[in-house]
Formats: sequence, structure tokens, C-alpha cells
Amino acid sequence: MRAIAIALSLFASTATAQTCGGPVGAFIDGVKADARAEGIPAQTIDAFFQGAQIDQSVINADRSQGVFQRDFISFSRALISQNRIQNGGVYAQRLDSTFDTIEARFGIPRGVLLAFWAFETDFGQVQGSFNTRNALLTLAHDCRRPELFRPQLIAAIELYRRGGMNPATTTGAWAGEIGQLQKLPREIVRQGMDGDGDGVVDLRGSSPDALMTGANVLSSLGWRANEPWLQEIVVPADLDWSQTGLNHKASVRDWAARGVRAREGSLGPSNLPASILLPMGREGPAFLAYPNFEVYFEWNKSFVYVTTAAYFATRLSGAAVYDAGNPTPALSGGQMQQLQQKLTQRGHDVGGIDGILGAMTRAAVQKEQVRLGLPADAWPTVDLLNRL
Repeated sequence: MRAIAIALSLFASTATAQTCGGPVGAFIDGVKADARAEGIPAQTIDAFFQGAQIDQSVINADRSQGVFQRDFISFSRALISQNRIQNGGVYAQRLDSTFDTIEARFGIPRGVLLAFWAFETDFGQVQGSFNTRNALLTLAHDCRRPELFRPQLIAAIELYRRGGMNPATTTGAWAGEIGQLQKLPREIVRQGMDGDGDGVVDLRGSSPDALMTGANVLSSLGWRANEPWLQEIVVPADLDWSQTGLNHKASVRDWAARGVRAREGSLGPSNLPASILLPMGREGPAFLAYPNFEVYFEWNKSFVYVTTAAYFATRLSGAAVYDAGNPTPALSGGQMQQLQQKLTQRGHDVGGIDGILGAMTRAAVQKEQVRLGLPADAWPTVDLLNRL
């Protein structure tokens, strides 16, 4: 197995240097200049952009992510099927030697990668049909997140130079991710690994390559070897809810002293810092989130996706189905937008009025619950909306 080496200075353009919008031809000329400045041959760059075009369907997909407005219980039940659980067991056994190597080298349990593999591409079966070059060009040209996608577009040119993609035929997700674990070009260039020993990094056709690369990415993002990531817990009814949430931490020892206990087995190492995660408030499921849980947000920014992926990894590692409890019904997307508008008017930064209950909205909700004398579990209700 070998890693694709690359100088850390490559693709080091600052966000302030990014440009977007305007005539597509002029935009591409600017990207070409940046790529030449990175040492990529002009002939390679020109060949990469031959036939490139903006793909409106990519923009449509980027603007239509309403699925992340769903609450944790409905989202997790939609994504975690018995078929995926069964297939997880099948692939864990089929690729046992690859997972053994990953666990020995990176200290990452197989359930973690199996969960991502299931959610991203159904174990490699559905890898996306968007032209990768055109998707990255479209998102880099669009002015929503050019600081993210312009460097990825340049990295794709480098990946092409190394033989890792064909700009005319390589396809993947609408956001430019490639392969069975849906990784972006910079990750492939920097952390791509040959897991099957054939001397080629093929994240589309080789499951060992995709899994080893995914493990290398998680490790580079700060995964702490052989430590837990998420664990279902039982919390006392008189817990100080204002101290829950990812923005509050205490040692496992301290949480145990406050009456927190594991629903199954025992809590993690007593000295580990951890947060109490109540994805649907104090009446719903409860988890202890360890430092490795934070790494999930480097893979995907969606709170509900991250929580579901981390939970599914525990299921694939042998944990029981969570206790759903009896949470107060979630706000609708429209109600959530109203809430975010009211929170913004009160000076809170919720990260945008998008109807999605993310980490920033949760933190703002909790602050307002404290101010209003409500149980501060960061779960927004109609009562809170009306009081605001």
C-alpha cells in the first residue's frame, strides 16, 4: 500500500484570492493561470478544460437539500435499513483483511467506515452520474462557496495529470466527490491510498483503495486511534440541561458523577472529555459524544447526517437500536425559518436562514431557553417560537 505524496504547499491559495462568477471563459482563464502557478503544465490544463461546461443541474442539486431539515429520528430511520445493516455485515466479512489493516494502522473501527460507505454510495453501488469536472467548475464559478470549490477544481487538474481521473468521463456526486466513499480531489491527491496493492489508486473500482483512503482522510482530520466516538446513554431527569450540547464539555468522570450512565455496557475512559448530545431534546434519544465525534463534522457539515452516521457506526459495531423516547414534535421547515429569523433579530448567529436545525441554531435556541427560564435542551418547540 502506498500513499499518493504531495507537497503541503500545493493548492495553498488563500480564500481572499478566490474569484467567481462573470463570463465562464474568463473564469476558466483565471483558473488556468492559478493551475500554471502551481506548476501544472499548460498542455495538461488545456486538455482538462476541453469541452468543459457549466451544469445547471448541479446548481439545482446544491439549492435543494431539504432532506437535512428532517429531525434525527425520521432521518436516521430513513437511512438505516435492515438491508444496509445486513450488507454491512457481509462487506465487513468480505473485506476482513482490509479492515484489520485499517484498525491496526489507524485505530478506526470498521463500523465507522462501513456507515460512511453505506450512506455515501450503498457500498459502492450508486456513485453518482454527474461529470466531476463540470460539477467542480460549476460550483467554483457559482459565488456561493468558491473558496471551497475553486481549490478543488485545481486539485482535479492535478489528479488528471497523475492519471487519477478522466475529465471527459469521470463521474460522481453533484458536489464533485468521486468514488465509493465520495472524496473530493484534494483529499484523493493528498490522502489517496492503494489498498489492494496493484500500484493504482482507484476509488471507484477498488473497495480496499476507497476504504484505506477514507481511513487516511479521517486520520488526517484528527481521528484519535482506538477511542470511542458516540455512545447511547441514560440521563437523570434533573440534569442541568443548559450544560448539554456540543458547545459544553465535561470529563466522563464528571458526567458519571451527575448520574449519567451507559444504556449498554460502561462509559468510555473516565478522563475523556465528552458532550451530552440530545438530538431531539431531553425527551428523545441521548448520546455521549466523544472527541472523535467532532471529526465527523470535517467529513460532512450536516448535524443530522453526522449524528446519524456516527450512530449507525455504533449499530454496525453491535449497539442496540436507540431508545426514541417521546420527544416534542419537530418544527416544520417554515417554522424553523421563522425561528431562525427571530433568533437572528435577537443577535444570534445561526449560520443562515435555511430551515435546518444545525449546531449554531441549537446553541442559539439553548441561550434563549435559558433566558426565558425554559428547560435548556436546545430543542426548539412551538412554545419557544411563540414566546420569541
